[in-house]
Amino acid sequence: MRPLRIGNFSGFYGDRASALREMLTGGEVDVLTGDYLAELTMLILARDRLKDPAAGYARTFPRQLEDCLGLAHERGVRIVTNAGGLNPAGLADAVRRLADRLGIPVRVAHVEGDDLTAAHPGALAAHAYLGGFGVAQCLRAGADVVITGRVTDAALVTGPAAAHFGWTPADHDRLAGAVVAGHVLECGTQATGGNYSFFGEGDVRRPGFPLAEVHADGSSVVAKHPGTGGFVDVGTVTAQLLYETGGARYAGPDVTTRLDTVRLRREGPDRVRIEGVRGEAPPPTLKVGLNRLGGFRNEVVFVLTGLDIEAKAALVREQLTDALAKAPPADVRWELVRTDRADADTEETASALLRLVVRDPDQQVVGRALSGAAVELALASYPGFHVLEPPGKGAPYGVFEDVYVPHGAVDHVAVLHDGRRIPVPAPQETRPLDAVSPPPLPDPLPPGPTRYAPLGLVAGARSGDKGGDANVGVWARTEDAWRWLAHTLTTDRFRRLLPESRDLPVTRHVLPELRALNFVVSGVLGAGVASRHRFDPQAKALGEWLRSRHLEIPETLL
Repeated sequence: MRPLRIGNFSGFYGDRASALREMLTGGEVDVLTGDYLAELTMLILARDRLKDPAAGYARTFPRQLEDCLGLAHERGVRIVTNAGGLNPAGLADAVRRLADRLGIPVRVAHVEGDDLTAAHPGALAAHAYLGGFGVAQCLRAGADVVITGRVTDAALVTGPAAAHFGWTPADHDRLAGAVVAGHVLECGTQATGGNYSFFGEGDVRRPGFPLAEVHADGSSVVAKHPGTGGFVDVGTVTAQLLYETGGARYAGPDVTTRLDTVRLRREGPDRVRIEGVRGEAPPPTLKVGLNRLGGFRNEVVFVLTGLDIEAKAALVREQLTDALAKAPPADVRWELVRTDRADADTEETASALLRLVVRDPDQQVVGRALSGAAVELALASYPGFHVLEPPGKGAPYGVFEDVYVPHGAVDHVAVLHDGRRIPVPAPQETRPLDAVSPPPLPDPLPPGPTRYAPLGLVAGARSGDKGGDANVGVWARTEDAWRWLAHTLTTDRFRRLLPESRDLPVTRHVLPELRALNFVVSGVLGAGVASRHRFDPQAKALGEWLRSRHLEIPETLL
């Protein structure tokens, strides 16, 4: 059968609004996918729905569709999106109303069954990550637009591929290949040069969105429309493959994908072939993402200018500690960021930032108590006292956690365009998620002269968040650099280079086919992105910090 051309037009809630039209007009596609959901997005949508029970879906999607629905219908392009969020049925109805108003005869279906909130008291939202076979049922029944709630990001690709090629749940290798293609596409322009360590190698001012030509055997070719910005090469695809993953076994509801079998090769300009992917039966449980309110949070940033930075910081810290002593917040964090320079020629570059973050179950403790105490210091603290902005009344923050339930705990249902409800059965075959034995390392480089230099001169990195954990994928661009990296960047050296990880569990996974190491740092993000535990709450730049650290590198690699 001919390959199925699947493109992406959204990598997150808030992505480029014009991307849907760009993908429809830039070249040939069969299916377009839009990914709108992340852990934080689910919390945002849950809070929306508290205010309005009819809300709970990505409001930007209908606006994008209004401009492009007729064009998609004319070209026979099907649209699959998880923009339904917490309310896929509501968004499906909104799309039908839109189509009726525009006079466009489209068939709209949706997938439900992921919502387990009622079974988890105290949660704002509890949603299982469903697989792609509900999407496949909708497409096989003739749907033009398929709306889902919380499915895995890759399900937006595995569903259309399974429908097109007639795959069954037993086609593990083919499904695993589609999972890899889906993982590359899911974050949009991150596969075409966006957020890429070596971004200077192409014009990434406005990267085009990616597409994948998926074949019947599960292999695929990642590309982009001709003439669009950015670039696709083995490096950009490798970077996205490492994003928000862990070990060699990448578990999903349809299949466990063996990332240690993925092979990449350049097939031509802006074309990278993905092949050799092996799959195994999925684990016996489904991941469920729980979002709940953790309490209230507030912060204030003091600006310290000129001389005696450390002493100024100590003074205001002591003053605030005394002022809050009667009812101290449950969690208090101070961080002094030394952005100041000696003999600076601007006031801004002569200044450091002292950041105070407080959390407590009681909004009053972190709200009026903090704002009052901070403002009262305006004329009674260190010389040059001022803050970036006055603290507010305290805002709620969220906590994310994973739990796992048996496949049978969800009622996965495809709701077709004609109203029929088709149950999607749980996989008949499952397999526990065993660890993979570490693969053999390549031979080390022979000894030779070295130079103290940044790791990023010879390695790329991509990092991200999964709940309270962060992953940092590091890959080498040449075989010699891989031989050096595999033996040099151990977990101990990783901890030394990133002191934030020294007291945390760090797991190293080796992926030789990608010439990559993937480090998982457990707990570095606290209770997840919504808790805003650290300066970079989603660990987006953790990999770039690692690349900036210096170590002895063989001169032959530089």
